[in-house]
Amino acid sequence: MDIRVSGHQVDTGEALQEHVSDRLGAIADKYFSRALSAHATFGKAPHDSFKCDIIAHVNQGVVLKAHGTGQEAHPAFDDAANKIEKQLRRYTKRLKAKNGSGVAAEIDGGIDANAGYTVFEIGDDEAEVSDAPLIIAETRVDVPDATVSDAVMMLDLRNTGALLFRNSGTGAFNMVYRRGDGTIGWVEPNRAG
Repeated sequence: MDIRVSGHQVDTGEALQEHVSDRLGAIADKYFSRALSAHATFGKAPHDSFKCDIIAHVNQGVVLKAHGTGQEAHPAFDDAANKIEKQLRRYTKRLKAKNGSGVAAEIDGGIDANAGYTVFEIGDDEAEVSDAPLIIAETRVDVPDATVSDAVMMLDLRNTGALLFRNSGTGAFNMVYRRGDGTIGWVEPNRAG
């Protein structure tokens, strides 16, 4: 597994890089034998503390993200790594239960791994547009065929606010989204009948 460690205005010494590599390698070996890569980024947080963001590509198209903070870099990383490990443990357990066997299937939600991502910024000299919001990101993904419970799992794995999917039970397009109170909402279109 390819593991990168970087810092924004923070020196990532050899001991920290070794700690990150050992811990992320152990997590990957425990849950996914074919994990692709992980990137841990350290930075300064308010009140003389540190923050750590981890982005882990555990399988083709499956990206896990976690954020941790601490008074030092090592505890900030450990906080984020614990969150990644908890996500992997939860979904591995769910996949084992779904398959009905002791072996977890590889996570594959039909996610387009080659999705493009473009950020558009407003220059300082441009006036704000009052009648239309600024487009900040554009991405292309395949719409997966999934059950509602699988779509909720993909929503969590992608760490996004909403997911459009084709309901494998009805064939209709549905959407699941994370509500402000932390619960999951499900949108199903009206059927003409």
